[in-house]
Formats: sequence, structure tokens, C-alpha cells
Amino acid sequence: MLKNNTLIFFSIAIVCILGIWIDVMNIDAAQYASISREMLQTNSFLKVFDSGKDYLDKPPFLFWISAISMKIFGINNFGFKFPTFLFATLGVYSTYQFSKLFYNKNIALLSAIVLASCQGFFLMNHDIRTDSILTSMVIFSVWQLTAWIQTDKIKHLIIGCIGISIAMMTKGPIGLLVPIFGIGTHLLINKDIKKVIKWETILGIFVIAICLLPMSYGLFQQFDAHPEKIVNGQTHTSGLRFFYWSQSFGRITGESPWNNGAPFSFLLENMLWSFLPWIVFFLLGFVQQSIILFKNKFIVTSQNEVITLGGFLLTYLSLALSKYQLPHYIFVAFPFAAVITAKFIYELLFEKKHAILYKPLCYFHKFVFILLWVSLIVLLVWPFQNISIIVPCIAMVGFAGFIFLLFFQKKSPSLLLTLSLYTIIGINVFLNGFFYPSLLQYQAGSNIGHFMYTHRIPTQNTYVYKYETFRSLDFYAKGTVIKIDSLPHFSDKKYVILAKNSLPELAATHIPYQVLYECFDYPITLLSIRFLNPQLRPKELETIVLTQLN
Repeated sequence: MLKNNTLIFFSIAIVCILGIWIDVMNIDAAQYASISREMLQTNSFLKVFDSGKDYLDKPPFLFWISAISMKIFGINNFGFKFPTFLFATLGVYSTYQFSKLFYNKNIALLSAIVLASCQGFFLMNHDIRTDSILTSMVIFSVWQLTAWIQTDKIKHLIIGCIGISIAMMTKGPIGLLVPIFGIGTHLLINKDIKKVIKWETILGIFVIAICLLPMSYGLFQQFDAHPEKIVNGQTHTSGLRFFYWSQSFGRITGESPWNNGAPFSFLLENMLWSFLPWIVFFLLGFVQQSIILFKNKFIVTSQNEVITLGGFLLTYLSLALSKYQLPHYIFVAFPFAAVITAKFIYELLFEKKHAILYKPLCYFHKFVFILLWVSLIVLLVWPFQNISIIVPCIAMVGFAGFIFLLFFQKKSPSLLLTLSLYTIIGINVFLNGFFYPSLLQYQAGSNIGHFMYTHRIPTQNTYVYKYETFRSLDFYAKGTVIKIDSLPHFSDKKYVILAKNSLPELAATHIPYQVLYECFDYPITLLSIRFLNPQLRPKELETIVLTQLN
């Protein structure tokens, strides 16, 4: 088995901690940070607002815990991101404990390592969305409810149902459905459905309902009690119906207007990068376990489970049927994928099963890892001139260490695992430590926000003219900046943020002004080759200025 498990988890934690200090990125993470900041400053925890307007999109749990954290640590990157890091840690631990209910300690450790080291896990710990907390609370509740079914101890039922309620308060009904998909599949195949048909189940439902009361009450007060409000261009909007039906199921029925035409394979295609370096092992493990289940005529031994198989498959199907999909939607099923992957890797490397696959898998992954290291070095050398030449030199040393492991390290069953972890952790150290911070110099909202706060420019006297992508501006300026579509005759001592090519419109008001700060802007979460190319980048950028009216 792998040695130095403590070192592995410590290294993963270092990567995630580096990510905590990266500025939040537009659009979602910056919006959630700004909403959390506004919730703290207005002390409005049951009614959620975004730049002073009613917010009806995501449930409030992420905003609650981020606002509380910022009350303790301040309105900054750490204050916003730290709670998510804690929940992610709980998710890894829950994956380990769940896996231990069915498999040996080595497979359980591998499950936790696979989840904690996949690319999507690193991403959702610095580009904060609701998915990290959702993922963690889903596997936490699955662990606890499975323990309740096995031991009949009611404490596991209550704790598991609290986990489900937190998952639902983070991203809606999906937090309830995924545990049902996994545990329900296991009980149906084992013909053990009677294990949950008892009075304690009613208690669990009651616990969930009680936990959901604060969110439900806030939704009713903010929306259902005010049918005259115009929300998304409509009146008579029910916040309760939106969260418990429209936001999730409406995307399948067509009731929701959200539709990006994503194909059925969209989430699987995105797993090819987000579940690196484990995606091939997962696909093989998923197919293998499915075949075994069919061959055994759906008979599952007491030393096995189909919670992960059914949980992943049914979750994927439900998400893939949605008319609107984004790459991170599949993250909620990653703990299931991690257990499936760990079981296959353990059989392949340590039980010497699937011997015919071993050499092809080694050659394929070694080739992919070399490509990843070369790509990293190119990213550190080519796009951004502010990255010191020392950094890619250190990366080259890291690559040399990989080559040493590849050709000169004593061959052992764990070598492929070592190469996988060395590559994914090493690459993300450089991405979080150098690439992303350099990339963020092109996010105008956060840069102007930092400037405003440092120079004590009051947000209440500042206006953004015809530029709506500054989701990060309010968070770093620590206040709500007013958005306007016209330039009225301002009094003096006002500040206006606008695109540089709109300065003639400001000049037409005949109000003297001076430019205090100037920076570039680009939608940095939508990287393109033209942007990464330093010669072509200027044509992709918008210049934004902060002006003071005299």
C-alpha cells in the first residue's frame, strides 16, 4: 500500500490552503462572496440580497457560514473560503469512513486520497461554489444513514438527516435525491427496503423538516408573502416552489427557462479533466462492477455494496437529463466515483487482478503525465511575464523528479499511484501559487476593489457605468457600488468606473475628472488561446478606469 499517507494528505492540504489566498473569480464565486459580505453588513440572514436586490437562485447555507466566518476573520479571501475548506475536509473524511463500512482500510484510504487529489476537488476549494459543501454533506449523510441501517443506532439517522438538510440548504432537492439514489439502489437490489420502513424514518423526515424551517420561513417572507414583487421579470413568484421544485426539476420538465443545450455526454466529457488523474481507473472500475453485478444476477454480498454504483449512475442520469448543465454539477457524485476508483486500483495494483490492463495503463498514464508537466512549464513561461523565471525553473526540477521516479525508481505496485499523486499535486502547487494569481491581474473587479479599499474610496459615492461583470468589485471594495446606465450631472467628489473607450461620454457631461486607476479586464474563467498568447492578448482585453470627478 502507499507509504506516507500523512504526507500525501498534508501536501493536498497545502495546495488547498494556497488556493484560499487566491482572489475570488467571476462570476459565481465572486457573486457568492459579495452576497455573503452584504448579508454580514446588513445582518439580513433570512432574506438574501444581491447588491440590494432580492436574490432567488441558490439556497442560503453557503452565504450563512461565509458571513459568520467573515464576522470572525474579516471580509477577505480567508474569511470567505475557510468554511468551504472545512466542509471539504469533512467530505474526504466521510468518504473514508463510508468506504470502511464495506471494505478494508487500504481501500478506504485510497478512496479518500482519490477524492482529495482529483482536479475538481482542487478547483472547488479555490473557485468557491455551492458544490463543495453539497458534495461533502451528501457523502456525510450517506455514511451516517448507511451506518444507521447497519447498526440500527438512531444517532446515525438523526445526524445523517441533519446532513441532508444542510445539503438541501446548500443546493436544493439534489441534496436529498443523491443519498436516496445510492442507498435506495442498495436496499432494492438486496431486497432490504424494510430496513427503512419503520417509525424511525418518520423521525428522520421530521428532523429534515425542522432544519429546513429557517430557510423556508425566509423564502416565504421575502417572496411568497409579497406576490407584487417582480422577480426575473415576473410577479407572483413563490420562493418555496422555486427552491423545492423549479430550480431542480424544472430544468428537466422544461418549466425553468435555463437551457444551454448541453448534450447527454456533457458531464462525462468534463470528467475527463475534472477527475484527473483517476478518470481512466474510474471508467474501468465502473464498467467492471456493472458487469459483475449483471453476472451475479444482481446479488450483492455483505462484503460489497452498490451504493456507489447506483448513486453515481442515477445521479448522472438525473443531471444529464437537465436542459441546463455546467461542468461542476457532476462534482456531487465524485465521492461515489472515488470509492469505485479506489476499489479498482487496489485490485489492479495490490491484488494483481486485471493483469492484462496493467502495462497499457502504465504507458498511457506516463504519457499523459509527461504532457501535463510540459503543459505546466509552458503556462509558467509563455503567457505571463510577471512570473519570475525562477518559477518555471523550479517546475523543471519537479519534472526532472518525475522523470527520476519514472525511470530510476524501483518498480513497485504503488509506483503508478506515486506518479499520479506527484503529478497532480505538483502541478496544482504551481497553478495555485503562480498561474492563477497572475491570471487574476486581468480581473478588473477585484483589482479596482482592492484599490478602492486601500485608498478609502467610499462605495456609496462610486458608480459603475454600463459594465455588469464586476461581481468581485463589491466584495473587495467592501460595499455595494451603484450600477448605472446613464451619466447624470453628478456633484463633485464622486467616482465613476467605466470602460476607457467610454471616457468621451463622461467628458460630454462637462464635468472635470481625473483617472485614478487603470487596469485590464477579461473573463478569466473563459480562457482561450488568443488570450494566453501575449502577442494576441491586447485585442482580447478591455481597459477599465476608475475616475474621480472634480
